[in-house]
Amino acid sequence: MALQKHDQVPETALAWHRDGRGVALATVVETWGSAPRAVGAQLAIGGDAALAGSVSGGCVEGAVAVEALEALEDGRCRLLEYGVSSDEAFAVGLACGGTIRVMVEPVGIGAGWDPALLERLVAERTARRAVGVLVQTAADGHAWTRRLVGPDAAPIAFGTERSGWTDAAHSAFLGLHMPPLRLAVVGAAHAAQPLALMAEAAGYDVTVIDPREAFATADRFPDIALSHDWPDAALAAHGLDRRTAVVTLSHDPKIDEPALMVALASEAFYVGALGSTRTHAKRAERLRAAGLDSTTIDRLDAPLGLPIGARTPAEIAISALAQMTERLRKPETRPGRLRGAEALAAALP
Repeated sequence: MALQKHDQVPETALAWHRDGRGVALATVVETWGSAPRAVGAQLAIGGDAALAGSVSGGCVEGAVAVEALEALEDGRCRLLEYGVSSDEAFAVGLACGGTIRVMVEPVGIGAGWDPALLERLVAERTARRAVGVLVQTAADGHAWTRRLVGPDAAPIAFGTERSGWTDAAHSAFLGLHMPPLRLAVVGAAHAAQPLALMAEAAGYDVTVIDPREAFATADRFPDIALSHDWPDAALAAHGLDRRTAVVTLSHDPKIDEPALMVALASEAFYVGALGSTRTHAKRAERLRAAGLDSTTIDRLDAPLGLPIGARTPAEIAISALAQMTERLRKPETRPGRLRGAEALAAALP
């Protein structure tokens, strides 16, 4: 499965380095106020001043690029601080400004990135493994070091998915690279169209699965990955991990329930099914008869979505994505889970 289209900064940096263009990586390491981008956001700056990614939504990219080009000349890493005024933020479509601190590291030069380490990072991301880059900084910009670490080395940071400084002296920064979120939509129903678009905007890689080829078409789902395999086989090939959500929308038990059998037995953080409470009660009986136990069935979010009174396909999509977001960001709300701190720690993706 490909990475999100907008989250290709390390991959782009590696490609530019291999092409001999020269490249530096800029990373947001600290923010104050209403900063445009979160800690960990990255920007690749090519030796030809090409840009990929963002550290401020457009407010300070130009200034960061200038520093990056200088870093490519002298091989020295930099820690930079920028104030983004509300007027500057508004000019690029943001509500308000703030202050950000940015780390600039050349690739393959001086104290910058070892290209072999960047290759390892890209390989970990491609394999959908959570990984962090621990950067040890130095005041003069010449003695910086970096290494890759896994969740066992920083369970709290990975559990909360928050990049940041690991020490009070602000000399070691941990930048997290979490696997992209994915959404498998089973059933190319009307609600699947707005849901696919909204989920992509929210950062999900979306795949629509429906063996009925007349429903799952490129005309109805432009630029969305489509599968016409039977849902259980499609999901097995897709792969379901703790960064994956599954929703079933076909209203046809022959299509939805094979998918639910696979999804509920997986680590998917969200499994939701369209249908009324009465429909779900009958569905639960069939799933139980098919061999699922009550604990597994209780993981299912059904009826699908938050209870906002949704009626139209777009409103159903909104309620589904809102519930998906709640289950992702507040794992203690997931059905079939114990509440409290223990459940929260165990459920975090």
